[in-house]
Amino acid sequence: MAATPIAVITGASSGIGAATARQLAAAGYRVVLTARRKDRIEALAAELTDAGHKATAYALDVTDRAAVDEFATAFRSLAVLVNNAGGALGADPVATGDPADWRQMYETNVIGTLNVTQALLPALTASGDGTVVILSSTAGLSTYEGGGGYVAAKHGEHVLAETLRLEIVGTPVRVIEVAPGMVKTDEFATTRFRGDTEKAAKVYAGVDAPLSADDVADTITWAVTRPSHVNIDLLVVRPRAQASNSKVHRTL
Repeated sequence: MAATPIAVITGASSGIGAATARQLAAAGYRVVLTARRKDRIEALAAELTDAGHKATAYALDVTDRAAVDEFATAFRSLAVLVNNAGGALGADPVATGDPADWRQMYETNVIGTLNVTQALLPALTASGDGTVVILSSTAGLSTYEGGGGYVAAKHGEHVLAETLRLEIVGTPVRVIEVAPGMVKTDEFATTRFRGDTEKAAKVYAGVDAPLSADDVADTITWAVTRPSHVNIDLLVVRPRAQASNSKVHRTL
């Protein structure tokens, strides 16, 4: 009897990460949930286990390389890695942006993805059929005013995905990049604006049906479950109301 394939999801405590964990579990994967908020991922693991799925929670900060390396020792073989941990801080112009915010975004989005991918790549290769998913953003493909730090970080993550794919071609590991546009989750914009719910609400004001976390998780799960020889290099997904990072139809 074949072993249940394992999928590791970073940033699984909320939003897209949690939704992806639910959908991959339903698709037959044993999901390993990682995030800094231990209580959140333990509650999600319990929810999935109660529903008859296989789930494990592991508290992890992806920017802590020693902790990531220790985490990776648990896996001899791994089917899927979903690099979802990341996020945005602030919306200041380049002229006045806080370098500390830029540094934190780069550390989480780029170095965090690098840490986990490097640590788990041997196990993904050993599986004979591994998949690395990098959740970037349309911010990694084009710019917008007030997004300099986040855009720079997501461009770095996009280039990481492209370069990795070039470097490991011929090995049994796919590299899939999913780049969402406007996604309305419980925390993304609120975190970006440091808890200012009024500013966060303005991001989505008048937008008819922005993407949900489930929409993006569905896209990730579809890409991961394609036949082994099919690689979805880059999948851009936006709500119908959004034509670009700076062109959004609002009914206001």
